[in-house]
Order: sequence, then C-alpha cells, then structure tokens
Amino acid sequence: MENDSKNTVRPTQTRFSFGATSAIITNLGIIVGLDTLTHPKLSIIGALLVIALADNMSDSFGIHIYQESENLSKKEVWLSTLTNFLARLFVSSTFIALIIFLPIKFAAVCSVIWGLLILTVMSYAISRQRKISPYSAILTHTIIAVLVVAASHFIGAFLIARFQG
Repeated sequence: MENDSKNTVRPTQTRFSFGATSAIITNLGIIVGLDTLTHPKLSIIGALLVIALADNMSDSFGIHIYQESENLSKKEVWLSTLTNFLARLFVSSTFIALIIFLPIKFAAVCSVIWGLLILTVMSYAISRQRKISPYSAILTHTIIAVLVVAASHFIGAFLIARFQG
C-alpha cells in the first residue's frame, strides 16, 4: 500500500509549532545576547524587527521549497508557509512589545519566562496529541531553549566586552 503524500494534511499544531519555536529561540537569543549594549532597547528592537521580517521570510520560503520537494499539495504548502510566517510574526511581536514597554533588564527576564511558557504549552499540546507523556518533551525542549539562551548571553557578553569601547 503506497502512501500518497499529495493528500497528506498536517495538523494545525504542526504548522504552528515550527514557526513559533523558531521565533521563541531566535528572539530570546537576541534579547539575552544584546541586553547589555549601550542602547539595548534600540538595538534589540531593531534586531527583533529584522528577525520578524527578513529571517521569518527566509524560513517561510525554506519551508515552502522543502514542502514542495516533499510533493505536498499546493494548498498544504501555502497553508504551512503562511501559518509559519504568521506564527513567527505574532510571537516576535509579543517579544518586541515586552522590550518597548518594560525596563530592559525586566523585559529580558519576562521574555525568557514568556518564551519558556509558550514552549512548554506547545510541548504539552503536541505530547497530548501524540498520546505520550508530556514531561519528557517539556524537559527536553526547555533544556535546549535554556542552552541556546545561555550561549547567546555569553556570546553577547564576550562580544560587548571585546569590542565596545
């Protein structure tokens, strides 16, 4: 029995999860990596806007091409592309709002908490859909996110110490 991938329809969580996860990790890396600059709000907001648009379009286009190569239906390809783009744009916008409206150090902490909360909820929902224990997925995904955030912080601190006069 042959699997006809043209008729495959992915669950909504699948389409949303890549874009949201990518936005969380990327935005937290930028926020935590740049929060000690001389003008952190301006630098972080600028970087987040670039991520929200340019990197988002790049990832969405990459997903589009990948799914076309998987021979999915045009409808599924475009739906996944659009869903990924909108998920990343929405998640990025929530981080930008935190940076705009809160003092930078508090915004950085709130962003990490917010990002990990979104990641936890998504991991839980996907685990329940797959009928597996969510605790392992939540722990794994949280550890990966924390490692990326910590690495971003140390890289940012090193670069700032090295190159900022």
